[in-house]
Amino acid sequence: MEKKEYVVRQIDGDYAHLEDVNDPQKEWKLVARALLPQEIYEGCHLVYEWMEYSMLE
Repeated sequence: MEKKEYVVRQIDGDYAHLEDVNDPQKEWKLVARALLPQEIYEGCHLVYEWMEYSMLE
């Protein structure tokens, strides 16, 4: 499965807006915070792989 990297650009209540690192011109992806690591913050980097989000170290 393809590995994708995102940056959390905005946290809006129960949702987060994610920017695709490889395609910053693309519209931000809206993802429910329940699917993301609890410790996310605006500006952190996430990796999406095997239907799971994790924070980049």
